[in-house]
Amino acid sequence: MLEGNRVSRISVRGFAVASATAVTAVGAVTGVASGNTASSSDDAEATAAGATLLADIPAGAQAQVQTASLTQQADSQAIAADATAKKDAEESARKQAAKDAVAKQKAAEKAEQEAKERKEALKVASRSATRDASSFPTQSSYTVAEIQAMARQIVPADQFQCFSTIVDHESSWNYRADNPTSDAYGLMQALPGSKMSSAGADWATNPATQIKWGLGYMNDRYGSPCEAWNFWQANNYY
Repeated sequence: MLEGNRVSRISVRGFAVASATAVTAVGAVTGVASGNTASSSDDAEATAAGATLLADIPAGAQAQVQTASLTQQADSQAIAADATAKKDAEESARKQAAKDAVAKQKAAEKAEQEAKERKEALKVASRSATRDASSFPTQSSYTVAEIQAMARQIVPADQFQCFSTIVDHESSWNYRADNPTSDAYGLMQALPGSKMSSAGADWATNPATQIKWGLGYMNDRYGSPCEAWNFWQANNYY
């Protein structure tokens, strides 16, 4: 307490110790990371022992000294809080990234499975909707219109345009088309033409047999005539 202009020289060692401890708080936090924690208390005591007594400081500056000490304590606490917050944020981000990766993988697997199921369903629908090639009466020759009419009854309606476009490019609907530079033959230009025998022994003369084989080939290899046409556009063959 102040009495007139006289300042009491009561020892403020306790305050000095607290202040010194606060001054070295940042060093103590840093020391934890570097393994140098043992001397922090000793340093505080030494600092306190040699510290200037509060009473020796002019009255007008005493508040500044106390404020500086408290500010240093607050700064050390803020540094520790920032380090903890950063660590927590990094851990949270790592966990979220792991969850996102798992979710993306599951979504990709689900999409792949659904695509397979759709493809298989399309194959089943295509096969069930087709008319058997053997149900068409055999003729000695066929016009383009007759062959296209057969195809419309064999190929599912939603796939006919794609199927027709491929046949247009391959043979212009000529069921006897014979490529002079290869063994490709028929509406589908099967290579070799004899592979169409899997659909019927009359593969060379019956367009219905060729259509049946062509539809089966497109379904088995690409999933549908439209998917076969997509491949054809990218590669000029199917």
